[in-house]
Amino acid sequence: MREHFLLDPGVVFLNHGSYGACPKPVFAELQRWQFEMEGNPVEFLGRRSAALLAGARERLAAHLGAHAADLVFVANATTGVNTVVNSLALQPGDEVLATDHEYGACDAAWRVACARAGAFYRRVEIPLPFDNDSFVERVLAAVTPRTRLIFASHVTSTTALIFPVAELCAAARERGVPTLIDGAHAPGQLPLDLAAVGAEFYTGNCHKWLCAPKGAAFLHVRREHQAAIAATVVSWGYVAEWMAGDGIHTGALDAFAGHHVLERRLQWQGTRDIAAFLAVPAALDFQQRHGWPAWQRRCHDLACATRARVAQHNGLPPAAPDAAFAQMVVIPVVTDDPAALQRWLFDAHRIEVPVTQHAGHCFVRVSVQAYNTEAELDALVHALCSPAMQGAAA
Repeated sequence: MREHFLLDPGVVFLNHGSYGACPKPVFAELQRWQFEMEGNPVEFLGRRSAALLAGARERLAAHLGAHAADLVFVANATTGVNTVVNSLALQPGDEVLATDHEYGACDAAWRVACARAGAFYRRVEIPLPFDNDSFVERVLAAVTPRTRLIFASHVTSTTALIFPVAELCAAARERGVPTLIDGAHAPGQLPLDLAAVGAEFYTGNCHKWLCAPKGAAFLHVRREHQAAIAATVVSWGYVAEWMAGDGIHTGALDAFAGHHVLERRLQWQGTRDIAAFLAVPAALDFQQRHGWPAWQRRCHDLACATRARVAQHNGLPPAAPDAAFAQMVVIPVVTDDPAALQRWLFDAHRIEVPVTQHAGHCFVRVSVQAYNTEAELDALVHALCSPAMQGAAA
C-alpha cells in the first residue's frame, strides 16, 4: 500500500493523525481540478462551482449517512467548530460544557467566545484509565439549567480515545441540551452514520483518515438549527438569501452561492481554491477500491499489539482498553521533556510520531494507516524499549 502514497520512504511515518496523507491518485485528481479551474476561472468559479460542489457533497453525504442539504464543506474541523461557536448567541451566565480531552484550538475558541459573552466554559474531567460505561453519566452530571451546549470529541486528539457520542447526544437531547461533536479524527477511521450519531452539529475532517487532500472537511447541521448558523465570513450568499426572501430572482448568484441555507451562508466566502473539496469523491473511491474496512481492522490490531509490546517492557498501565481505540492509540511513556523525546525519535530513528501530554501523563500517540508495515512498528518498539530512550526522555 505504501506505493500508493507520496510519503518520504526514508521516514517511518506514524503520524497520519495530524494532517493525514494523500494517495497518489487522489492528489492527481486535486491537480486535475486545479488545472481545469485555471483554464477559465470565471466559468469554473462563477458559473460551475455550486453544481460541482453539490455533486461532491452528495457523494460525501451518502458515505456519512446524511443528506447533502444538511452539510457543507469547510477547510478543517476547527473552522467547523468556530462556525458553531460564533453562531451560538451566548448570554452572561450561560455555560458551555466540554470534557478535559478536547483539542486545544477548539478549547481556545470556546474560551474566547465565553469570555466575550460573560459566559462560562466548563470542562468535565474524564479520568484515565478511560471507562466507556461511565462517560455519559459523568458528563451529564455536570449539566445545569444554564448549560447551552455540550461539546465533545468523537475521537480525542491527545489521548486517541473513542467517546460514545451517539449515547451522549441522545441523553443530552432528552434534557433539551444541543451537542456539537468534533469529529476531526472520525471519518475514515470509524464507521460513521451521522443520522445515528444524532448530534445537532457535527464537524469532521476529510483530509485525515479519509485521505482527501489537505483543507477538506465538513460541517453537518440538523435541519432545525440551520437558520441559526452564521458564516465566519459574510459574502454573496447572504445577498442571494435576502434577494430570494424579497422575491427577487437571484440569477447568476445561484451559480456559486447555491440554494440551501448552509450553501448560501457558508459555501462562498470569497475566492478560494475548491479543488480539495472536489477531490473528496476520489478519496472515497480509493478507499472503496482497496477494501478499506479490512485495512482499518488490520491497522487497529497492529496499533494495539504495538502498544502491548511497549507496555510489557516499561510496565506502565494503559490509558484504556483496546476497544476504546481505532487506528490511533496512545502508549504511556515516562519523560521530563516530551518535545525532546519527539525530536530524538525523529533525529535518531527517523520516526515521525507525536508525544502528547494529558493530566500529568505523557504518551507516544501512534497512528497506523494502511501504508504502515510491521517492520515500521517494530522500529518504534525497538526505539521506545532501548536504553538510549531513557536518556532521550530525561
